[in-house]
Amino acid sequence: MPFWRLNYHLVWSTKNREPFIQPNIDQRLYGYLTNKAAELGVYVYAINGWHDHVHMVVAVPPKHALAYVLKTLKGSSAHDLNQVVKLDFHFAWQRGYGALTLGEKQKPIAIAYVENQKQHHQQQDTNPWLERDAEFDEGPDDTGLIVGPVPEVVREGREPYHYLGEPPF
Repeated sequence: MPFWRLNYHLVWSTKNREPFIQPNIDQRLYGYLTNKAAELGVYVYAINGWHDHVHMVVAVPPKHALAYVLKTLKGSSAHDLNQVVKLDFHFAWQRGYGALTLGEKQKPIAIAYVENQKQHHQQQDTNPWLERDAEFDEGPDDTGLIVGPVPEVVREGREPYHYLGEPPF
């Protein structure tokens, strides 16, 4: 079994930042996300949020891409709230997310921040860096890739190597 320590602080928002996460569903949502994460082999150190977003401090095993984990957590939790809980409104997540890597020294700080989410928001002393997610609801064609000319790397004394296209050998 490989050795790994892949810790992340994750944050994502409700669709259009609607205040969908109310006291009557937040514990159900956090419990669901924690259980679904465990099914994926993801360890949850902390989970909490505010009316329009969720924070998680997690360790993600290297067998899963982070994007896959988030897609699974977001999609299945929205399905649970809409189809099982049957809310009187349509619950949806905004596309995109924020993900920060954490070393072992930063992990307890992130855990404390997440555990105290409600107090941070009530006292208006949130950390803007830790609250960042997608700044807008990305469209269906948004791949996250930079669009523009293909960058070149010029290595001293050698021809330029193009990142995309045919390999130079």
